[in-house]
Amino acid sequence: MASREITLIGVPLEEGSGRGGCAMGPSAFRLAGIASTLAGLGYTIVDNGDLRPSPAADLDDRPSAKNLPIVGAFTRQLAEQTYESAAAGAVPVILGGDHSLSMGSVSGMARYAWEAGRPLFVLWLDAHADFNTPETSPSGNIHGMPVAFFTGQAEFAPILDPKRPFVDPRNVFQVGIRSVDEEERALIARHGVNVFDMRAIDEHGMAAIMRQVIAAVEKVNGLLHVSLDVDFLDPDIAPGVGTTVPGGATFREAHLIMEMLHDSGLVRSLDLVELNPFLDDRGKSARIMVELTASLFGKRVLDRPTRAA
Repeated sequence: MASREITLIGVPLEEGSGRGGCAMGPSAFRLAGIASTLAGLGYTIVDNGDLRPSPAADLDDRPSAKNLPIVGAFTRQLAEQTYESAAAGAVPVILGGDHSLSMGSVSGMARYAWEAGRPLFVLWLDAHADFNTPETSPSGNIHGMPVAFFTGQAEFAPILDPKRPFVDPRNVFQVGIRSVDEEERALIARHGVNVFDMRAIDEHGMAAIMRQVIAAVEKVNGLLHVSLDVDFLDPDIAPGVGTTVPGGATFREAHLIMEMLHDSGLVRSLDLVELNPFLDDRGKSARIMVELTASLFGKRVLDRPTRAA
């Protein structure tokens, strides 16, 4: 990370997920000490507070894209704030909120990268591919659509300017995937999304996969956006999520990703999503997500104290 300034942007959005609880995520991250942790690593922290948009009057709710007016309103505000933060030289860290928020954060970073003349890559750390469209989604919940949206494959409503920069699907690397809908699987293959499911991790190892991701970004002088979903982790480690899928990443695998990303110096923005404190165990998931964020921003294993049992 070239910048030593971090902008925290709270996104209390839960309407994209179809259940309550994620709106409490930004508060949980703050209570878990994300600002003080990053400040302790030498960064200047600016907390922009939480977005509070009114539902967009020009967007209509529909069964195939539920709660579109409020999700669309958050998307618009977040795209602007993420872009402005990056353009001012800071690293935007988005405190979510469900994964539909990435429609805004990644779109804002795509605009920033386009103006900088550099391609944007996205590292999607998630149990789910989130490449559905309203036509393919079994639930109509928009948190399953953001990757299709920011790659230009799901322009299902006039949420953002249709002429905005998109992310090339071939620049999306999805790691930890273990739950994909059938039609979604076909879309991913057709558009060339790079998918490393848990079997690939088991067979090749996390380090080898991350070296491949980093090399792809470095080869073209790209910028990297990281989107970290709580359900990327095994639910035994991080239970505070409403979309648990067994067999997720281990604590060490997740930290290795963050340590390698820090060493690469490529990351320019970060989403922390799908934390549902209502489902958590005494803040366990929030604390782990903060620890992973600290690793991304330079905290080393040798810096970690021993904890009493």
